[in-house]
Formats: sequence, C-alpha cells, structure tokens
Amino acid sequence: MKVAPGLTRPLVVRTALVGDPGDLISRLPGTAPYAWIRHGEGLVAWGEAARLTVPPGPGRFEWARDRLSAIFGEAHVDDDVRAPGSGPVAFGSFTFDPRSPGSVLVVPRTILARRDGRAWLTTIGEESLNPVSPVRDPGRIRYGDGSLTAPEWEHAVARAVRQIRSGRLAKVVLARDLTAMAERPIDVRLLLSRLARRFPECYTFSCAGLVGATPELLVRHTGETIESLVLAGTTARGSGTADDAARSAALFASAKDRQEHACAVESVRETLGPLCTELKVPEEPELLVLPNVQHLASPVTGRLAAGISVLDVVAAMHPTAAVGGTPTPTALEVIRELEGMDRAGYAGPVGWVDARGDGEWGIALRCAQISGSRARLFAGGGIMAGSDPAAELAEAQAKLRVMQYALEG
Repeated sequence: MKVAPGLTRPLVVRTALVGDPGDLISRLPGTAPYAWIRHGEGLVAWGEAARLTVPPGPGRFEWARDRLSAIFGEAHVDDDVRAPGSGPVAFGSFTFDPRSPGSVLVVPRTILARRDGRAWLTTIGEESLNPVSPVRDPGRIRYGDGSLTAPEWEHAVARAVRQIRSGRLAKVVLARDLTAMAERPIDVRLLLSRLARRFPECYTFSCAGLVGATPELLVRHTGETIESLVLAGTTARGSGTADDAARSAALFASAKDRQEHACAVESVRETLGPLCTELKVPEEPELLVLPNVQHLASPVTGRLAAGISVLDVVAAMHPTAAVGGTPTPTALEVIRELEGMDRAGYAGPVGWVDARGDGEWGIALRCAQISGSRARLFAGGGIMAGSDPAAELAEAQAKLRVMQYALEG
C-alpha cells in the first residue's frame, strides 16, 4: 500500500453538499483525473490520498477488499450526505487476466459528485482544488497495428472457430488492439468530454490511464440491491431507419447471437445466484441501441445476502461469458493461446467502491490505455461455431471507432 505524502495517519474525510457544479468533467484539473459519468451524473476526482497496487493472483479481489476496508475503517469521516459515493471512495481498475500485474485501487484526495438532484464535495486532508487548465488538443493521430495485423487476427478467429466446432468449448471472446501516436500529449479530459457527449447511455470512465465509455454494467450495489446489464450479440447501426430496423430484426433472429447471449446470461445467473436471496433474470433480451452499434441486452436485478461488498460481487462475476467465454477456464486458455497480447485492463472490471461497500463497476470496453502521447485501443467480439472471421473483424473495427472518435473528434 502506498499512502500519499502528508497522510501517513488515518484519512480525515469531509463530505458536504454543494451547489450544482454543472458539467462535472469541466471541473477536472489536467493531471491524472478519475471519472465515472452517465447522463451527466456520477463522480469525478483528482489527487491521491492512498493507492493500493493489487498483486496478481486468484485472491486479488479479496486482498483488495481487505486492504481497502482497513483504510476506510481507520478513517475519520464527517459525511453530511450519506449516499452511495459519499465519504471516502476508491476508484479501481483490475486487469482482465488474474495472472497479469497492473490492478490498482486509488482513493482520491478530492471527489465531486452529483446524483439524484444533489451534489457534494468530498475532501481528504486539505482541500485539493487544483486550478483547471485549458483542455489540450493532441493534434494529428497516427495509427499502427497492435499485437496482430488484421489478417493475423482473422486467422486467430478461424482457429477459435475450429476449436469450438471440435467441442473444446462453446464460446470464446477474442480481442485485438490498435496503437495510436499523437503529436502532443493526450489530454484525458478531452476524451472524457467527447465520449460523455456522444455516448450518454454508456458509463464514461477514467482510472489510472484507462479511459473509455462502456455500455456494460457489471454490477451496481446499493444497500442490499444489485443490478447488472448483460450484453452479448452485436450488430452495427444501419444507414437509415429501415436499415436499422432490419439489422435489429436480424440480430434477434440470429441463432449465433441468441446463443452467445444465452451463454452470457447463464454465466451471470450462476455467479450471482449463490450471493443473492432473490434474483430476477428476464426470459427474453431487449435491444440496447447506441450511436455506433446495437446489442442484445438483459437487465438482471437481485437482493444480496447481508454483509457483501460490491468487490465480493465483482470477484464472483469476473470474467463473465460476455468477455471471456464458456466454459471460463477453457476460454481463458484459448485467449492466451490465440490473442498474442496481454489485455491489461481491457475487459477487466473498472469502477468505484465506497466505505459502505456500495459502488458501480463496469467492464472496461470501448477503451484505451493512455500514456503521454501514446494510446493503446482495444475491441473484441464473441466467437461462436458459426462465426465468420471477416464479419468478426468488421465488428471489432466498428467498436474501435469509439476511441478513434474520442481521439480525433
């Protein structure tokens, strides 16, 4: 555990109601911002009061929960709001593969939040109101191949299809990456603003350089209530209203996409069932329409047994079949064999947790890892027995355009 200078003693936390701050993202300073925004509501934060570098391994979520509980349990908290996201909060990003290093939880010094008609400010130690500098444009963006070229990735998809047809597994999700180099350092605030405006239905996030707008809510934990949104099965948007409708109908009628979605829903049912006293799973999916793609979606709700933190639920759910495959252990083996890369935080859990164990965590999709003037973009798709490599590549390219738009505007 790393504790920021000047805060070697227990954290001293103060949360108070404030007036409406307007656009939350516009209040962020330029250095290492944190964000979790949907429809203009959520949390933004900056500074660092404490950081947990989570060691890789099968017990990493439990390790993170216990260490964070100790930090929060020792804190002196004055909280006038007492709502999810008030008091001390940690933003977190966990790598997709439990073997990979890079998982982190950070307790920011300053958190500004708006939810359900109220806004509040949380400060740890002395208030850290860093001056807001002008947002910088990164200039021209140049792209290059990531770990695999497009033809190499199509070949990986074809190999995955053969393994599925052989009976080794039912589904695997394969991802690909794309590199980007900007003329100037990339200002995360610019990416957040563009993503939040264009994809308001998604969860726009920033944590430890991982930035994106994910449509997939892994879990929202409020008291004893949890919610999850399962997405699997995707088609691009049409060229007009009629084409859109035809693509939607084809998606609902697609045996491949319906089977892929059913696998993902069953995965969530199996993992949440033991944690819940009540669980509601819809019999049929609905359609989630985003500016660039359409997804089959199933909202799941439940009531947790007492004393379970959102990190316990994240530990049980990750990786879902929507980002890993079925069965999970075999799918992870195939991913390691075929992708030719470390996903890092892509398709891993990203979100926040407060001292009550409440929080919101998504799956880090439609995202990029930002470092100075470089970015590494990620996208992927579910591979089934009937998958066509060229169609899967087109789907991944459509998903990559989200972060290309964020970089280019």
